Amino acid sequence: MNNYYAEKLSAERLRRCYEIAPQRVKQYLEAELTFVLDRISPSNLVLELGCGYGRLIPKLAKKARFVVGIDTSISSLEYGRKLIRSTSNCLLIQMDATQLSFLDRTFDVVVCIQNGISAFHVDQEHLIRESIRVAKQGGTILFSSYSDKFWKYRLEWFKRQSEEGLVGEIDFNKTRDGVIICKDGFTASTVGRERFLALTAGLNVETTIAEADESSIFCEMISR
Repeated sequence: MNNYYAEKLSAERLRRCYEIAPQRVKQYLEAELTFVLDRISPSNLVLELGCGYGRLIPKLAKKARFVVGIDTSISSLEYGRKLIRSTSNCLLIQMDATQLSFLDRTFDVVVCIQNGISAFHVDQEHLIRESIRVAKQGGTILFSSYSDKFWKYRLEWFKRQSEEGLVGEIDFNKTRDGVIICKDGFTASTVGRERFLALTAGLNVETTIAEADESSIFCEMISR
C-alpha cells in the first residue's frame, strides 16, 4: 500500500480530495498549518515530507527562507511544479522519506503532517530517525496524526472521497477504532500520544505531545 498515493491518489485526484473536504476538515487543515507556521522563522530551511502536489509549499515558503518538498509520486510533483512555479524559494524532489539524500543536520525544521507517519506505510521508527538525522542541532521535527475526537469528521471526509471514486469503497464492517479500511486494500490508521512517545523514547530529541483544534495530535521534537 505504500504506492497507493503514487499510483492511484496523486496530482489532480489528490487535489480533489481537499476540494471536497467538509468545512470541519478544512478547519483542521488550517489548524495544522498554523501550528507548523508558528514554529518557522524567516531564516529557516524547511523540509516537508510527503508534500504531494505542494499544497502547503507556498504558505511555508512565505514564512521560511527556503522550502524543500519531497514525495514519491512523480505525477503529483510534476503537477505541483506547475501550480507553484511563481514561488521561487522552494524545490520539489522525488524522494523516499525513509532514505533521504541529504547530509546530516541540514534542515532547521522537518515537517510530516496530516498523518503522514501512517499514510506512508513505512517503518515508523525508521522514518522518525531519518527525519531527526537531517535536522540541525536545536532544529524542530513535527509529526502529526489524527485526534480520536476527530473520528466522525475524518470518516465523513473519507466517505466523500469514496463516493467520488478517489479511494475504494469503505468496508464498514472492518472500519472502526480510528482505522478506515477500503475494499481495494487501502487502509488509513493513526498514531496516538503513547505510540509517539514510544517511537521517540531513547532518541536524541526532546519530545512534546500537543493536541491542536481537537483534530490533530502533534509530536514535536527538538533535536539535541
